Amino acid sequence: MQFSTQIPIAKSNNPIDYTSKIVSLGSCFAVNIGQKLDYFKFSNTTNPFGILFHPLALEKFIGFAVNNKQFTEADIFEHNGLWHCFDAHSDLSSPDKNVLLNNLNNACALASAKLKQATHIIITLGTAWVYRYTQTGNLVANCHKVPQKEFTKELLSVDTIRQSLENIIASITKANPDAHIIFTVSPVRHLKDGFTENLWSKSNLVSALLEVIKNKPQSTNYFPSYEIIMDELRDYRFYAEDMIHPSATAINYIWERFTEAYITNEAQDTMKLVDTIQKSLQHRPFNPDTPQHKSFVEKLNSRIDALQKDFPQISF
Repeated sequence: MQFSTQIPIAKSNNPIDYTSKIVSLGSCFAVNIGQKLDYFKFSNTTNPFGILFHPLALEKFIGFAVNNKQFTEADIFEHNGLWHCFDAHSDLSSPDKNVLLNNLNNACALASAKLKQATHIIITLGTAWVYRYTQTGNLVANCHKVPQKEFTKELLSVDTIRQSLENIIASITKANPDAHIIFTVSPVRHLKDGFTENLWSKSNLVSALLEVIKNKPQSTNYFPSYEIIMDELRDYRFYAEDMIHPSATAINYIWERFTEAYITNEAQDTMKLVDTIQKSLQHRPFNPDTPQHKSFVEKLNSRIDALQKDFPQISF
């Protein structure tokens, strides 16, 4: 018996394999996907500027990377003993403003190089709710715990999101005409905005994405992460304890659906070998000096050597 309706996902005409170079950008679900790609030893770079939740923040970051922006003191500020940039996540922040500037410029240079080399760029949109800093009138990517009274909250319209996505695609295409872009909407529920407001936000993202993608079928795809958890996995057991983020089981299931549609069969066979090696590397013996464990290590090293002969870029 089947207890849920499975969302049909067409196989990609431009699938990922172990020669692909991938960049994963966007919300915290982009990190979940990036961690899976890293675990299976694909060539992947995730969020050089840290987590970015809304499309205009992603548009701005991609523009910085493509145009090789150099950050200066005019782009940063100090708050509560730390230096921050409103266009980047607090992962890059530092007590030393020079360290922050180095972090920003190094991340921008890395993103520039990776975007220009990428075969696949996965972009995860988290929310259409944004915050505008009243002192400058600029939208921010992260508020960095600056008091809320310093910001106004807005919902991006479908037209604004659509234009932002068009700009993202244009910037990427200008830098890398051969890159294939996979868009998805994060399954994380932004309930601090409100239940109805979260649905409103996700609806605007999906509406804009589908409008854009229908006109660019050769270079873009839409993967239904949000729809999978809301429809196929419509049960609270698929959420973490906070009832907001998907559980490990849900992430694994969504990853399986992504793998089926976007990764070649040959690469899936290699993933099984990588998984076996990864699990073996996590093994911790009670007594590492026994003949049995030494034999185990020899066999493991032989497996790694054999895999690296076929894929020299893979490193454990």
